[in-house]
Amino acid sequence: MEYRLRHAVCALIAVVVLPLWLAASVAGQHWTPQRTPDGQPDIQGMWVNFDRTPFEADEPARVATGVNPPAHWTDHDSPQAARRRSMVVQPSDGRVPVRPWAEARRDYDLARVGDAPEHETPWVRCITRGVPGGMFPAGYNNGYQILQIPGYVVILYEMIHEARIIPLDGRPHVGSSVRMWNGDPRGRWEGNTLVVETTNFNDKGSIATSAATGRIRGIPHSEELRVIERFTVVDAKTIGYEVTIEDPKVYTGPWKVALPLNRDENYQMFEYSCHEHNMSMTNELTGGRALDQTAGAGKH
Repeated sequence: MEYRLRHAVCALIAVVVLPLWLAASVAGQHWTPQRTPDGQPDIQGMWVNFDRTPFEADEPARVATGVNPPAHWTDHDSPQAARRRSMVVQPSDGRVPVRPWAEARRDYDLARVGDAPEHETPWVRCITRGVPGGMFPAGYNNGYQILQIPGYVVILYEMIHEARIIPLDGRPHVGSSVRMWNGDPRGRWEGNTLVVETTNFNDKGSIATSAATGRIRGIPHSEELRVIERFTVVDAKTIGYEVTIEDPKVYTGPWKVALPLNRDENYQMFEYSCHEHNMSMTNELTGGRALDQTAGAGKH
């Protein structure tokens, strides 16, 4: 009875609350933001996405491992999004339609992180959190600074201090032979919505790299990945962020994530020194070599 009641409540949230939130994003098209000198809706400033919403619906609670960051890393006075059923809003069940081979590949890699760096996610390797993974909330460092210059939008990510440069001039994507970790973005404005389509990914990355994404962390992406993001100005303090992910090799169908970005002009981003003190990779590989020695000794 309790199980059926819980799922009935989740279904009600999906049917009533989420459409209202999305409708608010659409309503933002009628709100008039200021304009940049070249006529873009002005979305410049500091934005955060602190959010305790589970990435997928019915996501099991994560078990504490004893190796988590210190509690004070999560102390902040920034706006925090209201908790929802899940960040995944399509399919309607709130679950990412992952193909079995991709989950098996994730499990294979994460069981062998001590063998070689390539088994770890690109975030732990200090390469990138990925696109769209870099927009998915983590437990800390959830700051984004948006800058606009004529013909471009630039998003500065606090985590791994990446700068994502998005051209708006209608240029075509680069040739199909060019493949990149974060793909090749092209943007355009549709009213108060910045639409960014990204293609030309390589097949070395992960769709999500933070433990906050649950079972999706470490799922690989292929060169067929196509990401369509929509940044909709809702009001002076809110951007509705939606992203649709298409990768037919990895998923049985497209899926969508929706979450708000909240303005926080008091938030400060500091240098994210990843490579300089990356003990994760050092410890994992050192542990792997110790296991190799133990296994080798057992053969004699």
